[in-house]
Amino acid sequence: MTQQIGEAASESWLKKLGPGLITGAADDDPSGIATYSQAGAQFGFNMLWTVLFTYPLMAGIQVISAEIGRVTGHGLATNIRKHYPAWLLYSIVGLLLIANIINIAADVAAMGEALKLLIGGQAHLYAIGFGVTSLILQILIPYRRYVRVLKWLTLALLAYVATAFVVHTPWMLVLAGTFLPHLTWKSQYITTVVAVFGTTISPYLFFWQASQEVEEMRIHSQEKPLIIAPDQALVNFSRIKIDTFIGMGFSNIVAYFIILTTAVTLNLHGITDIQTSAQAATALRPIAGEFAFLLFSAGIIGTGLLAVPVLAGSAAYAMAGAFKWKNSLELEPLAAKQFYSIIAISTLIGVALCFTPIDPIKALYWSAVINGVISVPIMVLMMLMAVHPKIMGKFIIRFKLKLLGWVSTGVMALAVITMFWALSK
Repeated sequence: MTQQIGEAASESWLKKLGPGLITGAADDDPSGIATYSQAGAQFGFNMLWTVLFTYPLMAGIQVISAEIGRVTGHGLATNIRKHYPAWLLYSIVGLLLIANIINIAADVAAMGEALKLLIGGQAHLYAIGFGVTSLILQILIPYRRYVRVLKWLTLALLAYVATAFVVHTPWMLVLAGTFLPHLTWKSQYITTVVAVFGTTISPYLFFWQASQEVEEMRIHSQEKPLIIAPDQALVNFSRIKIDTFIGMGFSNIVAYFIILTTAVTLNLHGITDIQTSAQAATALRPIAGEFAFLLFSAGIIGTGLLAVPVLAGSAAYAMAGAFKWKNSLELEPLAAKQFYSIIAISTLIGVALCFTPIDPIKALYWSAVINGVISVPIMVLMMLMAVHPKIMGKFIIRFKLKLLGWVSTGVMALAVITMFWALSK
């Protein structure tokens, strides 16, 4: 009897994990892995503090995006369309689409390179395979089943935690670097800090999590937007908080261990110039051994399979909300043709970019710049929506969450200003 109660409690707890867990895990995509690897390789343990600092900020703003979706029953783009100028909506959605396509290109290219490292062959062909596979899964599998696949893919991120324990790690130095880092005002250090912040707090995550809350309501017919079913508020706000804080915690723990692993293996051996996740895996091999290399490379593929559908899906949700299209991964493709077309177009263009002369490193850099620029106005709009009685009814966000959201917005604004300052030097 006791065992049955324990199993039931465990199942109930696991069911609370969904949009927040997947959103957090998708943040550690191959391009994010490249950024964290670069941070660890260049500055060692002195970058570990960044993921601790960003955790509450990231969790707070994601809870706000989820609550907007759950209260209103609409994604962010639909809410922006209803309450703010059209030029602002189209500017944000257009830039988000461009940034996501570039990110998809970088991710499928990294997955192709990772598989080439593992088994040999043609990286470009593997990139096509990964892109097409991701697209087919999104189109053919209904949301309620596909979300289970995404949940299982989050386990791929554990490869980066495991890698840190495969190599020799000086834990006292790690703790010192985490809580007493040596900070510098050199432009290269500041730019890397901004890159970590921009990678951790990304606009596509806001759109994805808000839309996933709407998707969850669609597959559970008894669930309604809280603005018309206030009696469902307590249990859903509790679920959102648990789901999001665990999901973002998982994301940041993985980011922490990627920085840690590359700091221990690459930085301490004088390897500081890392541009891609595949380069990080290759450099890891002679220093940390074959097993660490295999774990790191396999993790790139697993996280890419998780991130590409989130990137394509968030772009499709944003476009659908902007233009009043039917949108749901639960719908048949013919019932939401424009929505699925955006998923297909963004994925296929991303794959096609792998075959152009465009430098993927520069493309990813400009994607990060675009993400940084649009994140601030999106976060400002989210904060304004979250305290607007016409939008949220009596469920305007609480003071602590409001404070955390504005602090997060302010930090990102400062990061963007600092980024442009560093670029001008």
